[in-house]
Amino acid sequence: MKTLITGITGQDGSYLAELLLSKGYEVHGLVRRSSTFNTDRIDHLYKDFHDPEARMYLHYADLAVSSHLMKLLYDIQPDEIYHLGAQSHVRVSFDMPEYTGDITGLGTLRVLEAIRKTGIQTRFYQASSSEMFGAASPPQNEMTPFEPQSPYAVAKVYSYYVVKNYRKAYNIFAANGILFNHESPRRGETFVTRKITRAATRIKLGLQDKLYLGNLEAKRDWGFAGDFVEAMLLILQQDEPDDYVIATGETHSVREFAEKVFQKLGLDYEKYIAIDQRYFRPTEVDALLGDSTKARKKLGWRPKVGFDELINIMVEADLELAKKEKTLLDAGYRNVKNRIR
Repeated sequence: MKTLITGITGQDGSYLAELLLSKGYEVHGLVRRSSTFNTDRIDHLYKDFHDPEARMYLHYADLAVSSHLMKLLYDIQPDEIYHLGAQSHVRVSFDMPEYTGDITGLGTLRVLEAIRKTGIQTRFYQASSSEMFGAASPPQNEMTPFEPQSPYAVAKVYSYYVVKNYRKAYNIFAANGILFNHESPRRGETFVTRKITRAATRIKLGLQDKLYLGNLEAKRDWGFAGDFVEAMLLILQQDEPDDYVIATGETHSVREFAEKVFQKLGLDYEKYIAIDQRYFRPTEVDALLGDSTKARKKLGWRPKVGFDELINIMVEADLELAKKEKTLLDAGYRNVKNRIR
């Protein structure tokens, strides 16, 4: 089986690549050309293409350029496509709304058009988001009306509906996974959960004094990314394409997450956290809580990692990073924060 993953260098892309390689897939990943490498999360999976055991291949392309995508699909002929690539930071989408709409929204359309125009027989997975529910009252499931509260969420709603349209109009096997928040040690450091675990472990070792956050009362349904990519795979193994909410069914506030992280490190979070209004969104999403009954019944999917275990995993990983950073600083090295991965 051949698969193509857009966004392979991200958190979800790296866990999904691991999963598919473990099941014998040949994995192809889309990578944007940049002056610096951004493959840290998948470096442990990569083998030089001259190696006879290589089963993961990276290709330069861009979700903004249709011709690149069409050529890539035609050359690879993937059996499955997992479309995870996007401008995925909600707060940044307010600062870059046009770019977010182009990549996160129209990027999905471009991939679907490439499937249609090349005529390849493939199954398509779209990474939809719980942010689409926005201001809708929890719990949220597949029947809950969308009330998006950010340019990112609006772009994801567009992607969601264009998937449904191409499924009906062109008989493409195209499915949406509406994933609620999912975290890991591979989460980007500007996302709130990783921002907290990274800062708290650095504070513990005397490398940082304060952590600045926005809305501490926002509530989210947080799971483990490694569990959620298993749902992606299951969604594309069904007889018919459909749309599924993937969530843990528990909600916790940013304050509770921070409190538990600092508590695990023997620290009082209130002494170290300060509020910065710049981290508030122009329109807030107060509470997200997913009802994944359909996925549990039809896919047989259930999360394995609970909230407290997720925190433990992230804190332990970031504590190791902080220890490495401190060792280098104590040895006289400077500007080491980005050299310890």
